[in-house]
Amino acid sequence: MDWGIENRLSRLIQEDGRCQFLPIDHGYFQGPTSRLENPAKTIDGLLPYADGLFVTRGVLRSSVPSHSRTPIILRVSGGTSIIGADLSNESLTTSIDEVLRLNASAVGISIFIGSEYEHQNLTNLARLVDECEQYGIPVMAVTAVGKELEKRTARYLALSCRIAAELGARIVKTYYCDEDFEKVVEGCPVPVVIAGGPKCETELELFEFVHDGIQKGAIGVNLGRNVWQNPHPVPMMRALNAIIHKNATPQEAAELFERLSRNQ
Repeated sequence: MDWGIENRLSRLIQEDGRCQFLPIDHGYFQGPTSRLENPAKTIDGLLPYADGLFVTRGVLRSSVPSHSRTPIILRVSGGTSIIGADLSNESLTTSIDEVLRLNASAVGISIFIGSEYEHQNLTNLARLVDECEQYGIPVMAVTAVGKELEKRTARYLALSCRIAAELGARIVKTYYCDEDFEKVVEGCPVPVVIAGGPKCETELELFEFVHDGIQKGAIGVNLGRNVWQNPHPVPMMRALNAIIHKNATPQEAAELFERLSRNQ
């Protein structure tokens, strides 16, 4: 592997081989999502516990302190909105010059396997990999499903992750599934991080699926709404950090969360 890519990946994936990414890119298609109306306020206190911040260039410039040491994963695909006809109709929205100018450690792009725009999505990914590999920038592919949440089965996710890896993604972000998640990870020859998906009903529910996903081979998480839409986002971030980097059990994480929440 090229030294530049190794170096950038080492900023994101820690020495224990694990990572906790914090995505705040939801506004690129959802607008001012609840509790993400003011991105600078949302991330206040969270950045010290994030191994990487997944963000668009506009919010990076307007809301992230330039002195921040948290590595940036730059969202570089988009072009659709939640009120549009099809979320999968994405294009590349950010140039490689802009990626370099903003000193990103990685870039992220969505792919919608099985959608009407599958070919467009996958050629976007391939073209992005071609450009980024020249400059040592790792690409994270996000196996998105749009509004069709029923697609989140092991068979579908394994297909999506493998295709992303085959086209050159260095990391794949995908959803957790209750059954056969280990097959999703085993079939993907690059590291897998878990996406959050819909907001969980309880904190323990979140801790349980994150812990199970890690045990089944994921190297970490990329959780947004389940963190910053929680009434206690910093305790939530710290509790997840304990599972990912300190091998805490779901119950231990829940106890840590409760203790930190009471002391806020």
